[in-house]
Amino acid sequence: MSDPSENTSPIERLRAIMAKLRDPNGGCPWDLEQDFRSIAPYTIEEAYEVADAIERERYDELKDELGDLLLQVIFHSQMAQEAELFDFDDVVQAINDKMIRRHPHVFGDASSRDADTQTLEWEAIKAAERKASDKGESLLDDVPVALPAIKRAQKLQKRAATVGFDWPTAEQVLDKVDEELAEVREAMASGDIDAVAEEIGDLVFVSTNLGRKMKVDVEAATRAANTKFERRFRHIEVSLAAGGRKFADTSLAEMEGLWDEAKTLEKAARQPV
Repeated sequence: MSDPSENTSPIERLRAIMAKLRDPNGGCPWDLEQDFRSIAPYTIEEAYEVADAIERERYDELKDELGDLLLQVIFHSQMAQEAELFDFDDVVQAINDKMIRRHPHVFGDASSRDADTQTLEWEAIKAAERKASDKGESLLDDVPVALPAIKRAQKLQKRAATVGFDWPTAEQVLDKVDEELAEVREAMASGDIDAVAEEIGDLVFVSTNLGRKMKVDVEAATRAANTKFERRFRHIEVSLAAGGRKFADTSLAEMEGLWDEAKTLEKAARQPV
């Protein structure tokens, strides 16, 4: 079978490939079985793989991961076109219009003095869009439920802050972190596991708010903490293997010593030569 539209532009070629995969006459059985819901998890996964390539600074992989993410957009657009909902051109036109509408300081007469001012203006524009679209009665209605919990927490907090529902300073949020930690301790002492789960959730939520107040992307910070944990744990594994030892034969104190050794090596590696 020939390559569909191999003499066209790369994006048109990709659209032709996707259309062929979805063609009931000779298309791919797996692709034909898919719908929006079944493809959505793959879309989320590809977005994470883009973030992972960036986090690891593997820019050689980033090109491929961005291609995989673009394929997801093409896939959803093809299914929408088949259902006569919209097509890829409509998707592109919608984002073109949105970017121009949300950047009046670039494409219009408005001026924006700095990034913080621009962020406030951006939120005001989005609020006007939500009101015009009649997406829901609540300010929080269109914060996607499918977002990772930490990312959604920050978006909920940010949205509430636009109407003044926010602690004025990070220090006040830090006080709330201390309060929630005390409530975790109380729940643990009570032995009520449901209460423990609830209070831990509250602690994570308010800690996420602290990150937002400090302009920290807590989702990214947590990914970095995961990576750091993996790196240091692998140092323990390698060190034990080098000595012909196993975890079962190693005390927690010894493992913590190797963990501290990994931290020391990391600090030394960061020092200028």
